[in-house]
Amino acid sequence: MKKLKRSARLVEMTQYLLFRPHTLIPLTVFAERYASAKSSISEDLAIIKEVFEDEGLGDLHTLAGAAGGVKFAPKISEAASLDILKEIRHQLEQPDRVLPGGYLYMSDMLGQPNLVNKIGKMFATAFADKPLDVVMTVETKGIPLAYATASFLNLPVVIVRRDNRVTEGSAVSINYVSGSTKRISTMSLGRRALKEQSNVLIVDDYMRAGGTIQGMVDLLQEFRATVQGVGVFVESAEVDEHLIDDYVSVAKLTSVDPKTKQISVLPGSYYNG
Repeated sequence: MKKLKRSARLVEMTQYLLFRPHTLIPLTVFAERYASAKSSISEDLAIIKEVFEDEGLGDLHTLAGAAGGVKFAPKISEAASLDILKEIRHQLEQPDRVLPGGYLYMSDMLGQPNLVNKIGKMFATAFADKPLDVVMTVETKGIPLAYATASFLNLPVVIVRRDNRVTEGSAVSINYVSGSTKRISTMSLGRRALKEQSNVLIVDDYMRAGGTIQGMVDLLQEFRATVQGVGVFVESAEVDEHLIDDYVSVAKLTSVDPKTKQISVLPGSYYNG
C-alpha cells in the first residue's frame, strides 16, 4: 500500500479495526501496510484508543511481546444504550402494534438495520468477556439479531431449524414444549453446523416463558456444547415463571391491553448490570 499522510492513515486504520473486532492484529501488519515504523504506528494506535474510549465506541487492547498486537472490542456506552431503550419503548408502545389476542407486532422493528445493529452491539457488549465460538438462534425472526451480534463479536452464526432439511445433512432433532402454548414442537440442527464442545451464545427476539430457548439449551447438550449466555430482545413479564433464569434482555413487556391498546414496556435486565 502506498504511504499515506498521517490523517489518512488514522482514518484507514480505524476502519481496518472496526471491520475486524476481537481479532489480534500484529503491529507488523500496520507497519507493512502503511510503510511506516512501528513507533509511528504505536502513536497512531494511542490516538485511536483514546477516541474509541472517550466516545464510548469500544476498547483497544494492546498485547505486548513477539506475538502481541492490538485487539478492538466494540462496546456501547451506558448513555447510548439508554437512548436505544428510549427509541425501542417509543416504537413498541405504539397502539397500532396490538394484534387480536393481545399479541404484539414486532417484525418491522427487526427489519430496521440501524436498530438491529444497535441491539447487536448491546449484546456484544454484555457478552464481550465470555469465551464464545458461535452465536445461535432459531429461525426466523431472531436471525437478524444473531447476525448483528455476531458481526460485533466476529463469530459465525448457527441457525436452528424448525424441521430437518436434506441440504443440512444428518441432523439432531428434539421435541420441546412451548412454555406459552404448551404445544409440542420440533427443532433440528445439522451435525456439521456445530462442532462438539463449542461455547455458544443464544440470541432470540422474544421470550415469553422460555420454552424455545430451553429447547435450544437441550439441543446443545446433544453436541456437548456449553451455553455461555442468552440474549433476548424483548421478554414478557406476563408469566409466573420463566424456564430460563440466566439471560440478558433489552426490554421487558409488562402489559398489553387489547381493549385500550395500551402497552407498557420497561427496561430489561441489561440495565440492571
